[in-house]
This record gives sequence, C-alpha cells and structure tokens, in this order.
Amino acid sequence: MKKGQSYEGVIERLDFPNKGIAIISEEVNGEQIKTAVTIKGTLPGQRVEFVLSKKRKGKCEGRLTKVIEKADIETQQPICPHFGLCGGCTYQTISYEAQCKLKEEQVKRLLDAAIDSEYEFEGILPSPVYTGYRNKMEFSFGDSYKDGPLALGMHKKGSFYDIVTTNQCKIVDEDYNSILAAVLDYFSSRNIKYYHKITHEGFLRHLLVRRGVTTGEILVGLVTTSQCPSDGATGNSIEIDWQEFTSLLLALPLKGKIAGVSHIINDSLSDAVKSDKIDMLYGKDYIYEEILGLKFKISMFSFFQTNTLGAQVLYEKVREYVGLTEGKVVFDLYSGTGTIAQITSRVAKKAVGVEIVEEAVEAAKENAKYNRLDNCEFIAGDVLKVMDEIEQKPDLIILDPPRDGIHPKALEKIMAYQVERIVYISCKPTSLARDLKPLQENGYYVEKVCAVEQFPMTANVETVVMLSHKNLTA
Repeated sequence: MKKGQSYEGVIERLDFPNKGIAIISEEVNGEQIKTAVTIKGTLPGQRVEFVLSKKRKGKCEGRLTKVIEKADIETQQPICPHFGLCGGCTYQTISYEAQCKLKEEQVKRLLDAAIDSEYEFEGILPSPVYTGYRNKMEFSFGDSYKDGPLALGMHKKGSFYDIVTTNQCKIVDEDYNSILAAVLDYFSSRNIKYYHKITHEGFLRHLLVRRGVTTGEILVGLVTTSQCPSDGATGNSIEIDWQEFTSLLLALPLKGKIAGVSHIINDSLSDAVKSDKIDMLYGKDYIYEEILGLKFKISMFSFFQTNTLGAQVLYEKVREYVGLTEGKVVFDLYSGTGTIAQITSRVAKKAVGVEIVEEAVEAAKENAKYNRLDNCEFIAGDVLKVMDEIEQKPDLIILDPPRDGIHPKALEKIMAYQVERIVYISCKPTSLARDLKPLQENGYYVEKVCAVEQFPMTANVETVVMLSHKNLTA
C-alpha cells in the first residue's frame, strides 16, 4: 500500500473513539498480505473508499472519501440538519440502541486488553434522554468558508478553522438555538469581526450557554478579546451597547429563564475557552442544578457533568461501587464542584475533595453548606501537589480525572495510600486503560466495570471501574 493512493474496504470493527478498522488484502510476490487500516468517521459493515494518508511503523491510516455501501445498522434518518457537516455528532444514522452497543463493544475490547485478570463487565447503562440532553455548550465565532459571512456554532467536521452555524442542534434544548440565533443576528447586522486564529486580530470568540435541566436557569456568556470591536468591511471602530445586547436576550421567548449574562474577556492566543476578566451585564454568575436530592451551585466555568439526567445514572453506579462509607474517610480527587464527594458523604466520617479550579472549589464549599453537609472539606490545588499536604489518610478513593487521565507521579501517590478500594470514573477509555496498568502492577485488581452513556449521538462514553487491593480485601 502506498500513501496518496485510493483503496476500497469493508469496516470490520470500530475502536474508540470512532476509528473504523478495515483489513485490506493485497498480493505481494505471490503472497497475500493483509494490512489493517484505521479510517475515522466510519461504521462497522460499511464499504468505503479511502485515500491512504499515513503509513508509519506498520500502522496505516486512511482518509474517508466515500461511503460506497451503507452498513446494515444504518436504519435511521439524521434528526439534525447539520449532521455530516458539523463535527459534533457522529451517530445519527443508527438507532440509539445500536449506538450504545457500539460503545459497549469498544470499551470492553479496550479494557479486555488492559486488564490482566477476570472481571465482571456489566455492559452499558443508557442515558434517560438522547436528545436535548446537554446542559452546557461552547459555540465558536468564525466563518464557514474563507472570508464568508459571520458564523456561530460548531467546528466543521475535520476542520480547525471553518465554523458551521448550528441553530437547529438536537443535542441541546431549543433555548440554546434561540439564544445562538439572536446573538449571531445581533453581531452580523453590525458586521463585527471575529477573532482570527492566525492573525490574532478581531473581537468575537465564543458564546457560552449553560442551562439547568432541573431548574431551567440559564447563563449566557459572550467571550471576546479586549480589542476594540470593528467593522469587518471598513475597519472602523464600533461601540457596542451592552444594555441593548442584554435586553435583546432577556426579551427572547424561552422555556427557561436567563439568570445571568456576562461579557468574558479572553486574550489567550490559544483557542481554549478561558477568562481573563468577567463583567456581569445582568443578574448573577451562577445557576443551580439538582442531582439525587442534592442541590449544586454552578458557575459558567465550573466542571459539571454535561448530561444532568445521565449523571444521575452515573452517580448511582458510583455510589454502588463505593459501597458502605459509614465511619470512613473518602477522598474525591478531581472533584469539580464536589458532586460525588457530597453524594458519598452522607454517612461517611469525612469526604475530602481536591480540585485545581479554584472557582469550582468555592462553589463546592457553598454547595456543601447549602446541602447542610458539615463533613466535607474541599481543597484547591493540583492533586499531585496537594496530596503531600493532606494529613488525613483515606479509607477509599474516588478518581474522576480529566480526559487525559492521571499524571503518573500523582498516580504513584494515590497507590501509596494502599486503600482497600478505588473507584475510577473515566470519560476517555484509552486513558483509563493506560492508568489501569500501574494500578494492577501495584496490587490492585479490577472487580467490576460498567460503561455509562453520557454523550448520545457522539463517539464519547463514560466508564466506571471498581478496583480492590488483593492484599487488603477481606
């Protein structure tokens, strides 16, 4: 096989995340040679045409150019008009049951290769809802093609620069689409420039919307640079009437209610959504959300599971794996707004949460007071550093790290506690599989695994693992 040439093949299986594997057979010097090629954006059973884009150290990758024959599981019409062009959703041509089955198979195949002993795989728990489920979205300003009209939405599939205006997105409530359309119309009519990633010039960067599923409260955050807004055609400076902008949003006929509107300044060169300064234009900078009988205060940048109803399913499984906590000290590492710590603290002796985002830690402290939990302590800082400062020793540990998993040195300190049980929550199975190796090498074995669907229509999945220490288990 040669780079740049076109080939055909049938997708044999799907590896996480959304990596189709085709086995291409060729005759070389009278011998049949089989080569596995990874082709993203495909489904098992599809016959596809692709161009070989990478070939290195025996690994081949192809770029999909055409689906010649659909897979048998493709029985659905896409529910979203943006599907195929938008890079957000992956699975809209297959049923939700088929989506869950694909993710279950991917997680099990990945962990079967990473776990060195027998374990109980409990399959996948579906989300209670698979449309309109997200409680937070980060939309980007840009254009759909070079020098095109202003766009606001998600990145175009396979593109770092082009933006698709997703004003009919189906994984969010209709309120999101109404807010997006109003904001886009407001700035389009004034021809205000968006921030160009190459020239680092321009004003508009992102639109953040957060909505409490159980409360209906909405936060809207407009992210811009500190540069003076200017007309995209003439370059002339433009004065924005922030009161007019806010009034426009408050007048929208929404199902929920806007609780706060903010103007967020971000001059970072990277495309990450960050905050150098926040000016409140209206209302408060937080909303409330309810899970499993507890109420949580959430700010715009607080970490909180993006699928509220799905999170309840996830946390029920975590609580089951944690088991009895009466009289025990529980460490919740990478604790976000302290959701898990508070859920497990009700009968525990103490719950200690560690989170690097200070804003989330302050919210966690307030949440604990609001929920009348006086046995929770939340510490702001990097898990790697904070663990050297905590005098208390845990009886069990809950891990819920970011997508890249746990820093190897932090993992060493976690294992040094030699607790009887660890519950690991992962939003990226490949990072989980990597972290399970040193855990197993240091005396822990996997008892149970359960995949939990938190991200319908997309290639992502949550996984919960229960580990016990072989020398400490009764």
